[in-house]
Amino acid sequence: MKPTYQPNAEFDLSLTRVVDVPRALVWRAWTDPDLLKPWFCPLPWKTIDCEIDLRPGGAFRTTMQSPEGERFHNEGCYLEITAGEKLVWTNTLLAGYRPSVIATTCGSDDVGFPFTAMVELADHPDGTRYTATVIHADTAGRDTHARMGFNDGWGKALDQLVAMIKAGS
Repeated sequence: MKPTYQPNAEFDLSLTRVVDVPRALVWRAWTDPDLLKPWFCPLPWKTIDCEIDLRPGGAFRTTMQSPEGERFHNEGCYLEITAGEKLVWTNTLLAGYRPSVIATTCGSDDVGFPFTAMVELADHPDGTRYTATVIHADTAGRDTHARMGFNDGWGKALDQLVAMIKAGS
């Protein structure tokens, strides 16, 4: 399966990698709250709470904790779910498609930006082709997210996901 969305370099950030674990296990790691918590934040940050209501209009909530103990609550709404292949959610809506006030972003009291995130999975001869794309409203949001370390952070989280799967969790 080819990714369904072609990122716009002006507004979007994207990460594509092939990982040597089965697609079904990557999907499970994204859709089971107990499996998502260990890998979702790049260490030393932690995800200490997670709620997943896996349906369009359902909630995707996480609480992240900084190494200093600060907590950041993130809440969004699933827009599209194709089992085993695609998750799309946004922080611009809450569960039930209720409009949201954009919360501050992890690590900063003054940074918040609207986004829609998409994770697409496809079988690959070496495991799974993994594409994560974050669609921003403007270049300012994209630039802020890039400065926060999108590529390193999402890449490290993916490495942690793969390590968890290989460890048999």
